Amino acid sequence: QVQVMESGGGLVQPGGSLRLSCAFSEFTRFRKDAMSWFRQTPGKEREWVTTILLDGLSGIYADSVKGRFIISKDDDKNLVHLQMNDLRPEDTGVYYCRGNLGGYYYWGQGTQVTVST
Repeated sequence: QVQVMESGGGLVQPGGSLRLSCAFSEFTRFRKDAMSWFRQTPGKEREWVTTILLDGLSGIYADSVKGRFIISKDDDKNLVHLQMNDLRPEDTGVYYCRGNLGGYYYWGQGTQVTVST
């Protein structure tokens, strides 16, 4: 059974940092250019945050997080990370990881990120 699981969420003060991780149960079978992070903030629909590029070294980002968030991939540990810096209260929400395997999208259950004093 294919599984996707996020971890690393928590409570952080404005200006702080968190690193989220996403584990894929069949990592090598997932499309390398379609590993993405989304988030759902209170009162809003789920929105795309970032997708890693095929080279695994860079990504494309939503304007709201550009310059603050970094997506990366660890092939040895079958993980995709989201490094979040300079966090703001508006970054609060549930963060989801998504991958594509065989034309189907698989989502994790999400991890809560709360940015507050």
